[in-house]
Amino acid sequence: MSSPTDVDATTSNTDADTGVAAVVYNPIKVDLDAIKRVVAAEQAQAGWGETLWFETSKEDPGQGAAQRAIDAGATVVIAAGGDGTVRAVAEVVHGSSAALALLPSGTGNLLARNLNLALDNLEHSIHTAFTGVDRSIDIARIDIRHEDNSVSKHAFLVMAGLGLDAKMLASTNDELKAKIGWLAYVGAILTALRDKNQLRMRYSLDGGSTKSVRAHTMIVGNTGLLTANVLLLPEAVIDDGQFEIVMLRPEGFLSWVQILVKVLWENGVLRRTPIGRRMMSKEVDALNYVKGTEVVVKLNHPEEIELDGDGFGTATAFKARVDAGGLRVRVPKA
Repeated sequence: MSSPTDVDATTSNTDADTGVAAVVYNPIKVDLDAIKRVVAAEQAQAGWGETLWFETSKEDPGQGAAQRAIDAGATVVIAAGGDGTVRAVAEVVHGSSAALALLPSGTGNLLARNLNLALDNLEHSIHTAFTGVDRSIDIARIDIRHEDNSVSKHAFLVMAGLGLDAKMLASTNDELKAKIGWLAYVGAILTALRDKNQLRMRYSLDGGSTKSVRAHTMIVGNTGLLTANVLLLPEAVIDDGQFEIVMLRPEGFLSWVQILVKVLWENGVLRRTPIGRRMMSKEVDALNYVKGTEVVVKLNHPEEIELDGDGFGTATAFKARVDAGGLRVRVPKA
């Protein structure tokens, strides 16, 4: 069912020579009046058709709204919300003739961070939506098999994770997150770290041999940068047609120290300069990286799984693959 603010396709005024924007917005995350003021000014300046507005809901986090926007003739779909809204909108915009524009909001904004887009500048983000250029980036497709043997199909832009990050998200209080942002994750992280259960799984990469592994966490990354400038996956590039996959396999306190030093100090600081890269240590046993275009994972027991920071229940297996250059994102002109 459409939101009261949805614009019927029959009433939209699409000018093929210029374009028409649609804003898919999470009403909890954004200041709608402020967005409308800036959009009105940019729309008039660009000479575009009347902007369309579509609201997300708990039942429709963005896919339905994005589809209605495209059906109404939108050439650019602006995702105004957090990482979940962006992921849901991209899932539909992918494969269409429209481009995705970002109006970052929320605590993560991971795709915007990895594209070096402005995070807290409403005017700049909207101006880019109307005047920017399109950049083709990779989008990941994933099929998740659940405990009841059903299979759900999704997309993700940043990361899919099993283990620490998925358990952390499952333990995070949504109301507290809305009030204090990333600090709400602290208690959830401590809860997840106290969980001694390991992932027991078999995986194959790019159709190769199947390997058995035990790990605390497995993350399949399309991009590598997290909040607080943490570079978890240093070789994950958003348009190289590959995943970078990391498996955390700590065997105690010292192993966690190794992981933190590798991620926060070496990846976050040393890797950024030629001199620093020469100072980096060899890979550590507690942190293993691999790269590929497709990964199939089968778990011994159902495990929590997350995509771009949102929980998707438990999985018994999944298959993830890269659609190279499958999504066009609006970025500022050089």
